[in-house]
Amino acid sequence: MRARRRARRAVATAVAVAETLVRSDLVWPVPSLIVTLAVLPGLLWRRTHPLVVVAGMTAISSGYEITAWAAGERASALGAVAVMLLVPYALFRWGSGFARMLGGALLGLGVVVSLAASGGDWIGAAAAVVIVGGACLVGVIRRQRVDAHAAARERERGREREELARDLHDTVAHHVSAIAIRAQAAQALPPDVERSTTAFGAIEREAREALAEMRSLVRVLRGDEASAPLQPIAGLDEIEALAAPGPPVVQVRAASAARVAVSQMPQMAQNALFRIAQEAVANARRHASGATRVVVELAVSAAGVELRVTDDGSAAPSGASGGYGITGMTERASMLGGRLHAGQGESGWIVSAVVPSARDERNASS
Repeated sequence: MRARRRARRAVATAVAVAETLVRSDLVWPVPSLIVTLAVLPGLLWRRTHPLVVVAGMTAISSGYEITAWAAGERASALGAVAVMLLVPYALFRWGSGFARMLGGALLGLGVVVSLAASGGDWIGAAAAVVIVGGACLVGVIRRQRVDAHAAARERERGREREELARDLHDTVAHHVSAIAIRAQAAQALPPDVERSTTAFGAIEREAREALAEMRSLVRVLRGDEASAPLQPIAGLDEIEALAAPGPPVVQVRAASAARVAVSQMPQMAQNALFRIAQEAVANARRHASGATRVVVELAVSAAGVELRVTDDGSAAPSGASGGYGITGMTERASMLGGRLHAGQGESGWIVSAVVPSARDERNASS
């Protein structure tokens, strides 16, 4: 980048020297060349110190015009000095708010000095305002576009972080909850080799799945997505796979119409529906005191596909009042254009989510 700036300055210098030698209409050819060569080095620092460069350029050019006016001559400028339009552009592209305000005032002062030294050449002054103002305007537009792009990129990163946070909470919390429940059940029951072997096998399986999920998410967070395992997006099969012998026993019930409706939903919608069911089951395992059964039901209603997760515990999940579980499930349902309700039922906790089916979306689009 620095080499490119130096090359640009060298080219402008060569053009200025050649122009001085060729043009015969210059009143003060040598002073005009000196002034041009004096302001050209400012190009090297126009991005890092735009206000200083603007102040120096204005002082040199105004001093030259005042000197020519005092000598009774009219100052003439080389065409090569047009490259200095990069300076007002840089001022409004990279300068701070204070630098833009003060630098704009200095540029205006330079135009006023040029007008006075030229004996009231309003046409020339108007042309200078249009040209310099145009360079400033281009800098402002470019700055706004870059800032808007950066803000949009940051919002996208924020959405990605929220999605990863939801996935981390839903997947890992589900497996850890299963591990804790099985470990507690194994400790509470009388010693039995066969039962203990089964419990430890289930704990090992859950731990391996949680570790795999965490490694996959860490790879994505580190940007190493190429090495992350390509896993199919969860859907109806994964919802049915939530069924477990317990404790507590997890049952999955899906009517044939619901199976068809879920299979016709977009893959991302199926994945979000699975994550809601997974988190609701994990919440029941963690917080439903005395629960012996968790039921996951899929049905089709006039509003769309309905997912309902209930348990027969005696206490409401604590996550409903302060954790991230309910928040994450609600966000997932909202992203699908649906709604979610979680609260205490007649016996146990109820999580009910309703999302539009593929048929509803097609009807809405038509």
